[in-house]
Amino acid sequence: MTATTSRGRGDAGPRRVLIVAQLDGYANSVKPLAIERYLRDHGHDVHMADTYCLARASRTPGSLGRLLPGSPRPLKLMLYANDVASKLLTRRWGFGRRHLSRHVLLTDHRLRRRILSRDLALDDFDLVICETPYDAGVLKTATSAQTLYDCPNPWADEVLNEGRLTARQHRKFRHWEKDFLESMEYLSFSWETYGRYAQAQYGLSGNNFLQLNWGCTPSPERARFAGPPRVAYLGSLAGQFINLPLLSRLTRLYPHIDVYGGPPPDPSLGLNYRGYATAEILRDYQFGLITCTRDPIREEGFSAKHLHYLAYGLPVLVPGWRRNLDLLQGSVPYSEDDFVSVVEALSDEEKWRTVSDKAYDQARRLDWNRTLQPLGRLLDGLPEDKGRGRARAVTGQV
Repeated sequence: MTATTSRGRGDAGPRRVLIVAQLDGYANSVKPLAIERYLRDHGHDVHMADTYCLARASRTPGSLGRLLPGSPRPLKLMLYANDVASKLLTRRWGFGRRHLSRHVLLTDHRLRRRILSRDLALDDFDLVICETPYDAGVLKTATSAQTLYDCPNPWADEVLNEGRLTARQHRKFRHWEKDFLESMEYLSFSWETYGRYAQAQYGLSGNNFLQLNWGCTPSPERARFAGPPRVAYLGSLAGQFINLPLLSRLTRLYPHIDVYGGPPPDPSLGLNYRGYATAEILRDYQFGLITCTRDPIREEGFSAKHLHYLAYGLPVLVPGWRRNLDLLQGSVPYSEDDFVSVVEALSDEEKWRTVSDKAYDQARRLDWNRTLQPLGRLLDGLPEDKGRGRARAVTGQV
């Protein structure tokens, strides 16, 4: 695990904040880095504990160290062994994926809690924020710091929808998760509809909610209209929920779809794969594209790339079954049957510009400086001196 420290610019008593996250270079990195930037700009001392590849000798993709254990310490060796067991037993073996995933996930969760509770000086901070369910167990450690779990989405249902639980395991996992979420001092979700979903499906009370919606940084340079309209898909290409088969079929229907991200997809999908690119590439496109599998969570949820697209004023093509699109103006529903006609209907510059303006206005309303305001208010309300010592930076491997 690596960590960095950022000194805030403010002059009046900065709070000491620890963010625990897995910076994978994709969506899991976006929100913790935005929170770090927001808090730093508001005068707080921010420490980022990166737990990506926590049990590995290196986090560099393709390196030998990525395959090797990173520490002789027993707990980290156990975490490494659990990682290996997960890859061998739950990735490609259907029976293992469905029947053993819960065990390796909860073992991972418990081991990480023990490692992080020993290695992170939680009492040195005013607020500890965790951005991943794998590491969130550390928030159960007794500490004088305030704690906030910024949950991506309901974990048990997410794992079920990935085909990694039996019905009985799901009931037990959901019961465990409900108790865990209720025990958090403060609880947020990556998007407000996930909180409502958890209240409806899990029976959460919502008494500890401090909602921090996903945000974006509107680009000063917006996308421009061009014909024929070009469609961009930007994001991770790993995970069943991405629905690469749908992306492949849409590409056959409409060949002006370019795909950016990683890892490289199977060539047999016939995608116009352009490799990795930063979000700035979106200025050259007229639409952003969302593809995903249909399940109850994704019907109620959102995709992180959605806000990337909005930030450049791109109308966003979204599966028509997704709900709550009124919260994301500039969204354009489609089905596989009408995809081409939906794009063609906005091939006129004036019509396209109308939807593009809605998208960009929505991005302004979801600027990180707005969506993270509840976090700023929380820190402003903490006592000036809670008796903690000066926060130390956690550096190197732990």
